Amino acid sequence: MNRCAMLRKIKTPLALSATLALSLAVAGCDGPPKTPLDQAPLAGAAIGGPFTLTDQNGKQRQWSDFRGKFTTVYFGYTFCPDVCPIDTQRTAQGIALFRKNHPDLADRVQQVFITVDPTRDTPEKVGQFASAFGKDIIGLTGSPAEIEKAAKEFKVFYEKGKDEGDGAYLVNHSNVTYLFGPEGQPVATLPTDLGAEDIAKELARWVR
Repeated sequence: MNRCAMLRKIKTPLALSATLALSLAVAGCDGPPKTPLDQAPLAGAAIGGPFTLTDQNGKQRQWSDFRGKFTTVYFGYTFCPDVCPIDTQRTAQGIALFRKNHPDLADRVQQVFITVDPTRDTPEKVGQFASAFGKDIIGLTGSPAEIEKAAKEFKVFYEKGKDEGDGAYLVNHSNVTYLFGPEGQPVATLPTDLGAEDIAKELARWVR
């Protein structure tokens, strides 16, 4: 009989104090208790909302399609020279590590990348970008009006930079990776600046 099972079998009054003293050890068998989602850092925040966009396969996707999952959402663009690929890669690595450590919850997390550069980022482009970091990442694009609406719903800033010639330009944008709960509610931001291990730990706090 393993130690966790032995601790749970203690029933006698004489063992009561020992049971209480070892309660943290018992809790450790199942992992630390989860923080209620209504106590999450972003609980109640007006972040996220309905959208209709197009994925890398040309299929229309709505925000409601992701209900039932814990969804990470990041707005960036495929021509981004630095921060977007780094944040997307670290998020993918963090999710992979979380899935490895919690295989029973592996299918509960979905990573989503939404472009802020719809002029250049076709479904094919966002698909190529997303697949470079993981086969399960969903890349989304749309018309300029659709992207503007989605960015507004998710409180994301973006602005096209000056034309550098030959159609080249940068896009200034906020680079926050949001985590949403299974009802589409905002939960927390992921620490992409700290790396995969910290992202996996943050996911472990909330995903259930």
